[in-house]
Amino acid sequence: MGNRPDDQAPARRRVFAGADCRSAIADSRSFAWPVRVYWEDTDAGGVVYHAGYLRFFERARTEWLRASAIGQQRLREELGVVFVVHQMNIQFNRPARLDDLLSATVAGVELRSASFSVVQCLLREDEAKPLVEAQVRIACLDALRWRPRAIPEFLLEEIARL
Repeated sequence: MGNRPDDQAPARRRVFAGADCRSAIADSRSFAWPVRVYWEDTDAGGVVYHAGYLRFFERARTEWLRASAIGQQRLREELGVVFVVHQMNIQFNRPARLDDLLSATVAGVELRSASFSVVQCLLREDEAKPLVEAQVRIACLDALRWRPRAIPEFLLEEIARL
C-alpha cells in the first residue's frame, strides 16, 4: 500500500548532470544574466542586503525562460499557469558590494511533472568562486486556483532544452 504503479509515477527527467554551481558554470547550457549593484541594493555599508540576492536570482530565472520565448505573462494569460518558487536553499559565501558587476547564472537540474529545479550562482566579474549559490525548486500552479498542476508537455520539452 502507498506504492504507485509505474504509469502513475511523476515524470522525472534529469536535465543536468551536476547539482552545484561549479558544475553548472562549466555546463555549456548554463544561462548568465548581468547584474550591476546599485545603491538601492545595498545597506549603509555598501554591501548587498541578503534579500537583494533573491531579486537578482529571480530576474535571471525570468530572463532564462524569456530567452526561450517562455514569457511568464503569456503563460498566465494564454495557458493559465504560473511558476512560483516552492523551495530555495541558499549559501552566502562572500558579499557583493556597490558598483560590482555580477553574473547571475541559471542551469536546469531536474524536471518533474509539476515542478523543475535549477541551480543558480552569483559571480563577481573575473572571479571563479561564487558569491552566492542557490538550489531552487519551481512549482507550476493553476493561475486561477493557485493549486499545483502539471507543466504542459511542450513546456517540459522546452525547459529540458534550456
